[in-house]
Amino acid sequence: MSSATATAQTAPIVLTRKTIVLIFSALMAAMFLATLDQTIVSTAMPTIVGELDGVEHQAWLVTIYLLAMTIVMPLYGKFGDMWGRKVIFLVAIAIFVVGSFGSGMAQNFWELIAWRGFQGLGGGGLMILSQAIIADIIPASERGKYMGPLGGLFAISSVLGPVLGGFFTQHMDWRWCFWVNVPIGIVAFFIALFALKLPSHKSDKKVDVLGIIFMVAATSQLILVTSWGGHDYDWNSPTIISLIIGTVVSALVFVYVESKVSNPIIPINLFKNKTFVLSTAIGLLLGLGMFSAMAFLPTFMQMASGTDVTGSGLLMLPMMAGVMLTSIVSGFIVSKTGKYKIYPLFGTLIAGIALAWMTTLTADTSMVLIGAMIFTMGFGLGLVMQIIVLVIQNSVAPELVGTATSTNNYFREIGAAVGTALFGSIFTSRLADKLGEALSQAPGGGAGSGGPSTDSMTPESVASLPGPIHDLVVNAYADALAPSFWYMVPVFLVAFVLAWFLPQLKLSDVAGMVARGEAVYGDDMGGPTRGVTIPAQDSAATDGSLRADGPLGADGPLGADGSLGADAASSSARANVRGQQRLSTVTVEDGHDPDRDQYRLK
Repeated sequence: MSSATATAQTAPIVLTRKTIVLIFSALMAAMFLATLDQTIVSTAMPTIVGELDGVEHQAWLVTIYLLAMTIVMPLYGKFGDMWGRKVIFLVAIAIFVVGSFGSGMAQNFWELIAWRGFQGLGGGGLMILSQAIIADIIPASERGKYMGPLGGLFAISSVLGPVLGGFFTQHMDWRWCFWVNVPIGIVAFFIALFALKLPSHKSDKKVDVLGIIFMVAATSQLILVTSWGGHDYDWNSPTIISLIIGTVVSALVFVYVESKVSNPIIPINLFKNKTFVLSTAIGLLLGLGMFSAMAFLPTFMQMASGTDVTGSGLLMLPMMAGVMLTSIVSGFIVSKTGKYKIYPLFGTLIAGIALAWMTTLTADTSMVLIGAMIFTMGFGLGLVMQIIVLVIQNSVAPELVGTATSTNNYFREIGAAVGTALFGSIFTSRLADKLGEALSQAPGGGAGSGGPSTDSMTPESVASLPGPIHDLVVNAYADALAPSFWYMVPVFLVAFVLAWFLPQLKLSDVAGMVARGEAVYGDDMGGPTRGVTIPAQDSAATDGSLRADGPLGADGPLGADGSLGADAASSSARANVRGQQRLSTVTVEDGHDPDRDQYRLK
């Protein structure tokens, strides 16, 4: 088989601007679905848990979705690297749509929780594969321009979610918070089916089954500890102690397994990369502090400020404005300058200040002031979220892009799940105490004399309470939630310190699929020889050796004898590549610091 034929089989895709825009559009639709469902239940939550008698366990509505997303993220990333991303991406959309339909049909609280978990199994794939595919088709030096709009999309869905949740709850039925995903998901499925042209792989590597088992065991037990500890069970109860021991043992066994197997789900060697470790730690802390605030702030607005469900969603618009502004602007500046370190630094500091400011919330705080607080939070978050993903993808070899992306997101979602569960436990415990005190002071003794039950309290039931009882309940919500934000302020301060040590690396100029030899650039993207240059000092060399500017693999756009693939044949004359030529394999070698030397010629 000729070199050109072999290359045509391994690199059948020509990356033109039109192809990139089409693929990016499909990814935007899928990402919109996944991010929308992290927040759409926030405004509907008080009504849902009140109707299904689940107030004491309301944190699970958010936690179970995040937990399910978290445990499958490393799997989607690893399997995408092994077998290709298209089929797995379609499976993720299908799971998400089925889970959404089932959630809308749920007849009791725990049935809803089960379907939300199933929905999260698909949502995790949508988020991970979207980010990995972007790294496949767009070089890191240009990716900021695309990461910015993705950050904007996250902001839009984060705010549109509460607005839609409030609208459906107030004017239709809270079940539409889930059913709305069905038609959108079906459209996204067919767009991806026809527009997403990505290579498939065959891999003889064994799946790390033991690693999967112990990762799921450790993650699940950790979330149960944070959800139940101090609320359903005392921290020193046998149940919590057993879960803590189980979490530690499962985590240690998982690390041991990953260090021994040939094809680990999360390679231990990734943690030798300073950039990866710091960025992942920042992402974990970001998730811990961010999602807890976003999940329960609409509840504060509904219960304490008397805002209706739709209004509490609309009041999140300032956060969207802040995130969109800074994520888009910073993305374009990073693409232009190649410098990124300053943005996580300022972003974490601003977000921490905003969270500290939010601890001053009371039932009498004006909507304008609340809007200013939320805008400041979004302003800070927009400087960090997408930049961190870009930094991690740029710091690893192209063959590990999916794995590294999913590992980073895994730890961020661990932070989000733990943060939401922990914050929810703190909030609901304080709320139960405050409501108990408030209702005991009510005329006639509270709940037993016409006061509401804490297990079935909704915004409507609170609004209909007699004046004295209503004021007591409203103040109880304010007193329970606002001071709880203090627990999250140190999280952003630690992230700020870590950002100081984040290395500034040169951004790669070659997309992942081109680097792996699965694609070549079209003429409007620089042509099939982009990423390959002939050094001036070697231009007269008898062997005509070529040098890679980016991390091209052994099966890159040039074959072993230097001939261009079938897609590049028409441009070979322009390349003026003559004679027998050899392309050096570029790898990230074990034992070298990828922060100082990303790609070494082997």
